[in-house]
Amino acid sequence: MLRPLTKPALALAVLAAAGCSGSDAATAEFPTWHNTDVNAVSRMATAGGVVTTTSMKPDGNLETVALDQKSGKKLWQYPSTMAGRLPGMGVSAPAIVPAADGRPVVVALDPAKKSRWNATLIARDGRTGQQKWARPVHSTFGPQRCGPYICLSEHTALSGARVVVLEPGTGKTMWKLPGIAEVEWADANRVLLLRLAANPMIESYELKTGKLQWQQPLEQALGPGIDMSGGWAFGATGDNLTGYIAPYTDPRTKKVSTFGLFSMRISDGSVNWMRPSVVRVYPSGNPGFAPVVRPVDQQGAYGGFARLDSDSGRVVGQITATQVPGSGWWLAFPDRMDKLGFLKHNTKGTAYDLASGKPLPIEDETGWSFCVTDPKPLPLRGQAPGFYSVAAVCEYDLAAGKRVPGSSAPPSWFTGSQEGWRMWRDEKGAVHGVNDGTPNAPGMYG
Repeated sequence: MLRPLTKPALALAVLAAAGCSGSDAATAEFPTWHNTDVNAVSRMATAGGVVTTTSMKPDGNLETVALDQKSGKKLWQYPSTMAGRLPGMGVSAPAIVPAADGRPVVVALDPAKKSRWNATLIARDGRTGQQKWARPVHSTFGPQRCGPYICLSEHTALSGARVVVLEPGTGKTMWKLPGIAEVEWADANRVLLLRLAANPMIESYELKTGKLQWQQPLEQALGPGIDMSGGWAFGATGDNLTGYIAPYTDPRTKKVSTFGLFSMRISDGSVNWMRPSVVRVYPSGNPGFAPVVRPVDQQGAYGGFARLDSDSGRVVGQITATQVPGSGWWLAFPDRMDKLGFLKHNTKGTAYDLASGKPLPIEDETGWSFCVTDPKPLPLRGQAPGFYSVAAVCEYDLAAGKRVPGSSAPPSWFTGSQEGWRMWRDEKGAVHGVNDGTPNAPGMYG
C-alpha cells in the first residue's frame, strides 16, 4: 500500500521495480478496453472478473463503481464517502474479495443511513450491486481485503479504535484487535498488519483465528526515531516484505525522523537487510521490486541514484551526484526500468544506463513520467481539503521534452498486473484495461 503520495512528495520524483515482464508497446495485439464514463480518483481493485474503484462526479461527490474486467462496461454505481480518512492517504478504494460462493463482493463506505453515524459500510454483489449486509461506521481509513476476508480499522477518531476482520458474504466479525492497523500483505492463511501506534510494528496473524504469530517493531528493522507522519509503502516478493518509511520533519524541533528501506521475512518477521537514510523516488513501481532510491546525508543533501537488489538490499547500479543535472527535471523510466531519464519539459534531457551508470545517447530515448507535475487537489464535497487522485504517467521523448503522441499502455512497473490484466487511469480519470498476460505483480499503488 502507498501511504501517502501527496503533492510535496512529487518533488522527489523516480522509482522501483524492474523484473516485470514484456514490452508494453504492442498492446493493440491484446484485448483492450477504455471506459471514459468514470473519473477514477482512487486505486483500482479486482477479483472474480470485476474491477472496482472510487469515482468523483462533476459535483464533487464520490461514488463506488464496478466494471466488468473483460469489457470495461460499467456494472453498477452507488454513492460513497469517506469518514475520518486523512488527506495524505489519498481517496480510499473499495475492497473486493470472493465470497464463499465464489462471487466477488465489493465493500465500500456509503453515506450514513442514520445521523448518529458518519458512514455505512455496505457489501454488495460485485456483478449485480445487490446489497448483502451493512455496518454503521463512526470513522475509518476504509476497508481492505485481507485474504478471504475484509479488514477494517473502525472508530479511528475515537479512543476505542479497533481492527475488525469480517466475513465478506455475511459481515460476521471473525476476530478483532484494539488500535489501528493497515493490511500490508495477506494470503489465504495469514495477514501482515502494520500496527499504527507509538511504537509501530509489523505483526503476523493467523487469518481464521486471529492468533498472533510474530511481531517486529519497525525500530528493530530500521532504527530508533521513526515517525509515520511522512508516509510509508510496502511490497512483497516471494517470502520477503519490503518496507519504506518516508522522512518527517518535526515542525517544533526541526528534527528529521528515521527513514529508509528495509526487508523482513514473511514467514517469521526476521530482518533481511536495511538501508537507512534513503528516499524512495517517484514515479515509481512497488518498493518490493528492485527499488531505486536516493541517499540523503546528515546535512540533508541528496546524493545520486542507486538501484538495489530487493532480495539482498545491495547496490546493483547507480549514478553519482555529479551526474545529476542541476534543476528543472523530472524522472522518467522506460518500459523495463533499465534506464534512468531526466526529463526537461520542452527541451533536451539526459539519460543513463542504470546498471553501468554510463550516459546514453538521448536521441530515440523515451521515458514515462508524471503527466501533471503540479496537480490540483480534488474539489470533494463534504471532505477535508488536500485529497489528490492517484497520479497518471505519460510517455515522453527525452530528446525534445515532449509527450509521445498516441503512446500505448503505461509500463507494467507502474500498472502492476493481476491474472494477466493490467489496469490504469489516465490524467482525465478514464479507466483502461489490457489483457497482455503480464505475470502477477504489484504496481506503484500496490
